[in-house]
Amino acid sequence: MTATTCFSLSSTDNVAHLVMSRPGELNTMNPTFWRELDEVLTQIHTQGTARALVISSTGKHFSAGMSLETFAGAISMDDQSPEGRAAIFDLLTDMQGTFTKLENLRIPVICAIQGGCIGGAVDMVTAACIRYASADAFFCIQEINIGMVADVGTLQRLPKLIPFAVVKEMAYTGRRLPAARAMAYGLVNEVFDTHEATVATALQCAQEIASKPPVAIWGTKQAVNYARDHSVEDSLRQMGWLQGAVWSNAHVREAIAAMKEKRAGDFTPLTPLQPFKTLG
Repeated sequence: MTATTCFSLSSTDNVAHLVMSRPGELNTMNPTFWRELDEVLTQIHTQGTARALVISSTGKHFSAGMSLETFAGAISMDDQSPEGRAAIFDLLTDMQGTFTKLENLRIPVICAIQGGCIGGAVDMVTAACIRYASADAFFCIQEINIGMVADVGTLQRLPKLIPFAVVKEMAYTGRRLPAARAMAYGLVNEVFDTHEATVATALQCAQEIASKPPVAIWGTKQAVNYARDHSVEDSLRQMGWLQGAVWSNAHVREAIAAMKEKRAGDFTPLTPLQPFKTLG
């Protein structure tokens, strides 16, 4: 991947760490942000070397969401014709697809959130698997405050994470949800005094995940996400097919031996992916 301007990406012991790196701009989301994030996620997904991804940020706020200058001309939103309004659908589908890559990534995604998680940032973190927050963090569905409907995932994913009435309160009023209340509702797993402690915990959790068989983690993420959107009966049936696909006697033996011997397990990484269109 070419050098990025909105992020820094590092990897240690099979844990990828993606850091939003524009604190002076409150890590807002301009077209370059979306393009670079999409490229990074595609790279991580296809390589198969990372076993967990941590997303953190720099500065006072995690992210202030979509940059306002984007609406001033970087994105064309033609509401003067049916053809233009139809194109809005396709534009949003493309933007939604980037955050859906977080949800569909072959590895778990953990967010470490400080300060404001606003607008598009809520869209992003709700597509992650695990969220940790510092005590100063807050969540805000900012879109209603600038005269629009949140449209890149918040209104679809947040009701699966916290009580429906709380989602409506946030979405209708644009009020801030403080970290303590977010944890009480289950949006974040734990709240820490400092941003540094939040990131350290996220990395520690990622390292623990990375010590498990990658294909078992892959299968677990598949099963949990499927169960969220399907009936128990359908999910149990899917589980049978899934377990039959990923079961490994060797992985189970190695995991048990590693526990008994108090050492790290030795597991096969995920297979690198090559898009079909690049073959031949």
